Amino acid sequence: MQKITKIVLTGGPCAGKSTAMSWIQNAFTERGYKVLFVPEVATELITGGVAPWTCGSNLEYQYCQMLQQMQKEEIFAYAAQTMPDEKILIVCDRGMMDNRAYMTEEEFQAALKRINKTEVEIRDDYEAVFHLVTAAKGVPEIYLKNKDNNQARTESVEKAAALDDKLISAWTGHPHLRVIDNSTGFESKMKRLISEIAGFLGEPEPYEIERKFLIEYPELAYLESRSDCQKVEIIQTYLNAGPDEEARVRQRGADGSYIYFKTIKKKITETSRIEIEERLSQAEYLKNLMNADTNLHQIRKNRYCLTYEGQYFEIDIYPFWTDKAIVEIELLSEEEEIKMPEFLHVIKEVTDDVNYKNSSLARL
Repeated sequence: MQKITKIVLTGGPCAGKSTAMSWIQNAFTERGYKVLFVPEVATELITGGVAPWTCGSNLEYQYCQMLQQMQKEEIFAYAAQTMPDEKILIVCDRGMMDNRAYMTEEEFQAALKRINKTEVEIRDDYEAVFHLVTAAKGVPEIYLKNKDNNQARTESVEKAAALDDKLISAWTGHPHLRVIDNSTGFESKMKRLISEIAGFLGEPEPYEIERKFLIEYPELAYLESRSDCQKVEIIQTYLNAGPDEEARVRQRGADGSYIYFKTIKKKITETSRIEIEERLSQAEYLKNLMNADTNLHQIRKNRYCLTYEGQYFEIDIYPFWTDKAIVEIELLSEEEEIKMPEFLHVIKEVTDDVNYKNSSLARL
């Protein structure tokens, strides 16, 4: 069966996006993928004379850009379906949510209304998002050197870093956001990106390395005030499954706009599992609910997705707890260091504690 996966490659100014395209092409062609690239829309429009300073307003320009983005992605998706390849990777050079970093909140909401889409619909239409951090954060001397050699790059180090933060904030809340920072040399940065994409695609196996911590009940008002934190609503239903296997369906979104997933997990070690996830239509989701494990309750929770120090934390707030919560993080390797936010107070790690598995909490 043909499998088409659409991901976003985004990042701040001078982050290595252009070079990353070549790395992705080479790495995944070798793995048997047909790799398609959706070109950056802003570059095409501005080069052609359509820009924020030539249109009637910034909102009018952003509306044009979002329309063009949607149409191009639809064309690439249709073309992919006509190809004989079994594995197709569509890489979008920036995605719909990048526009948010260049608009006020009022403009963004107006643009959503004009294209008749919700934030959840355009953000979660991509299966994964990979953000390359600008060189202005971590290696400013390289950023300045690149800026001097590129007349189109006008942002100062401070403005480039601020724009990078806005882009990360725009995508925070996505089910699979990964931030690739400048903590290593550039070649290692590219290799980390390839490893993150390969891990997401399940090449060679879709291992999930997850750490889980029980924390004191966080200050929700503070989380909601942070630009790098996004709240989503989740309803999780467990299905009848085989031994050493966990199957579930999940409704995820906010304000009445939802997407649906089915996940099957198989345990490999105490911290590693094979995880296979697929997107469902609403009709498929409802059909799967007919196979629900009636011995377990539905899990309803509010999840606060937090991007912090280049890592992506998921803070789950359950209705039956008022004094504690759970924070999870997925890692690329078991040796990766966790940079726990100082405003989250860890009670203990519960990665291996079966009592804090969602399937166990569903029995409460």
